[in-house]
Amino acid sequence: MSVSDPSAAVHAAGSAVESAVGAAADAAADTGRRAAVLESAIVTFARFGYRKTAMEEVARSAHISRPGLYFLFDSKEALFRAAVTQTLERDLEAVEHTLAERERPLRERMLEAFDLWAGRYIGPLTGDITVVIDENPALLGEIVETTPRRFEALITAELAAHLDGEHSTRVTHIAQTLISASIGIKHQVTLREHYRERMATAIGLLLG
Repeated sequence: MSVSDPSAAVHAAGSAVESAVGAAADAAADTGRRAAVLESAIVTFARFGYRKTAMEEVARSAHISRPGLYFLFDSKEALFRAAVTQTLERDLEAVEHTLAERERPLRERMLEAFDLWAGRYIGPLTGDITVVIDENPALLGEIVETTPRRFEALITAELAAHLDGEHSTRVTHIAQTLISASIGIKHQVTLREHYRERMATAIGLLLG
């Protein structure tokens, strides 16, 4: 009967671990690279508009080759959809994190949540991101409807948790009124700080 070589078994196990670690590192690098490309893409789309943005321009901005960009995204539409999705998902994550900081006053958290969702897109540069999203709903599919609903759900849930004992219909109305106020203010002001000032007033009036 042959006896297995313990050193060979240890070496094989070590090689397997190294391969797994290497694969995980490569996957993380690919994910980071994709995220960076999408960040560059959304800025480029906002700058030139969807129709005037060429894949070559996005590749140049992202410091990636044109074939490399097409390897990640097979069309401009797919790239645009992914870039907007990443942007909106990150916004929602930031809002959720802010609302979860319950050691802070509700008014403060609400103001920051609305600022992260809408206020940060007011201005000569970031405002263009909202424009390019609003102008191309057909390219984006259901995300232009689902993400605002998710934002409303986050706001409503936090209001319900704080306004304990309030009727659910009133909580929903407060959330929807704040959202309506946010939309109106966003279209009336040109500076983020003015948005924050007026939203702070609206939040104060509605929450008492």
